[in-house]
Amino acid sequence: MFFRGSRYEPVSEAQVATADGRTIRYKRVRFIPDTPGSLAQRVNQGDRLDLISYRIYKDPEQFWRICDANLGMLPEELVEEPGRRLLIPVPTI
Repeated sequence: MFFRGSRYEPVSEAQVATADGRTIRYKRVRFIPDTPGSLAQRVNQGDRLDLISYRIYKDPEQFWRICDANLGMLPEELVEEPGRRLLIPVPTI
């Protein structure tokens, strides 16, 4: 359902049967884990989380790590204010 490395990959699945006999599979709620940010990055005018993620992790799809460290539910809100200081988790190898 989700790509390898997705933040939802390790979330457990569940299923429910409907009245008409269909089975609906779904992912359980993903709670934001305690994600310490030990690096800092200032947001520049026009920055996007995928661009910041590429600069740091060399992978734009890892933007969610920055969201988790900053308790961001909406990625675009994290970069809308130039000069904001974002916490960045250490890249894993």
